[in-house]
Amino acid sequence: MSPREAHAQRRLAEDEARLDAKLDGKYVGDRAAGRRTNQTLGEVFAEFWRHPSPYLLATCLAAAVTGRVVAGPGSWWELAIPAGLVAVLPVVEWVVHVFILHWKPRHLGPVTLDPLLARKHRAHHADPRAIPLVFIPWQAQLWLAPAWTGLAWLVTPSTSAMFSLLTAIYAIKSAYEWTHYLLHSDYRPRSAWYRKVWRNHRLHHYKSEHYWFTVTTAGTADRLFGTAPDPSTVPTSPTVQRLHDLEL
Repeated sequence: MSPREAHAQRRLAEDEARLDAKLDGKYVGDRAAGRRTNQTLGEVFAEFWRHPSPYLLATCLAAAVTGRVVAGPGSWWELAIPAGLVAVLPVVEWVVHVFILHWKPRHLGPVTLDPLLARKHRAHHADPRAIPLVFIPWQAQLWLAPAWTGLAWLVTPSTSAMFSLLTAIYAIKSAYEWTHYLLHSDYRPRSAWYRKVWRNHRLHHYKSEHYWFTVTTAGTADRLFGTAPDPSTVPTSPTVQRLHDLEL
C-alpha cells in the first residue's frame, strides 16, 4: 500500500471513529490544533452564524419572502416551482461541482481564466477542516444576488411567480450551505441518512476528487452520472487535496 493510500484510509477511519466516539481520547490531531471533537448541534449552529455567508443568504431569503407576500396571491402552479427545484437539486449540485468548482485554470492568450469559486474550492480541498473555506464566498454572493433576480425576472410570467422562484432558490441555497457546513463540522452523525451523506462527501475529499460530487444527498446524481463507484475499487488520488496538481 502506498503512503498516500495509507494516509487516506487512516483519515477516513479516524474521522469516522472520532464521530462514533470510539477513539477514547487518542485522536490528537484536531485537539492539538485547538479544534473540538463531537460538538453538539447547538454548538455547530452557533458557529455557523459566525460567518458572513449565512447572513447574506438569510437577507436575500427574507427579501424574497417579503416580495412574495407583497405581490399578493399567485397562481396554483407556483407550488410546482419549489418542488421542481428540489427534484433537480442533486443534478444541479453535480453539474456545478464538476464544471464550476472543479474548473481547471485555462489560458486565453495572456489572460488566465480562473474564477474565484474554483480558486476557493481548491483551497477547500487543500484543507477540508478549515471551516471558513466551507462557505460560498461572500464576494460571489454579492454578484449572485442580482444575477438570480435578473434570471427570475426573465423566466417568470408574473411578479408573484418571480418572488416564488427567488424564495425557493434562497431556501434551497440556505439548506445547501447548512448541510455542507455540517458535513465539515465536528457534529456526530445521528441518523443513517446523514451518515451516508457524510461518508459520501468524506470520500470526495479524502479518497478521490473525481467521484462523489453530490453534497445534500448520498450519491443520487453520482449514480446517475457514473461517479459513485465502490470505494474499494478506487485508488486514492494523489491530487485529492491539490486539485489539478496546482499549488495554492
